[in-house]
Amino acid sequence: QVQLVESGGGLVQAGGSLRLSCASSGRTFSDYAMGWFRQAPGKEREFVAAVTQNGGGRYYADSVKGRFTISRDNAKNTVYLQMNSLKAEDTAFYYCAAQRITSSRIASDYDYWGQGTQVTVSS
Repeated sequence: QVQLVESGGGLVQAGGSLRLSCASSGRTFSDYAMGWFRQAPGKEREFVAAVTQNGGGRYYADSVKGRFTISRDNAKNTVYLQMNSLKAEDTAFYYCAAQRITSSRIASDYDYWGQGTQVTVSS
């Protein structure tokens, strides 16, 4: 089992920045590809970013490319999402997820999920 705990969400003005963290425990963190997803009220959960096990491959949704950066520190068992130039449409509940095979944009490919953290961007 892998336990994931997100932190770092909050309220920020448009144009501001936040850094989300997701701490992992349980299994060997470096065995897992990690992803960030988000879900706004009344909408489907959508892919935000993913990173491969060694951090060498990073993938982004078009809507966040150039503004968000995913990274991981395998020594700290933590994955991060640096969010810059935030927009009102980035408002959502953000989740991190883990899977052993490969980084993916598809939520159903992930085996473990955190409880999420709320990000609210005021315009």
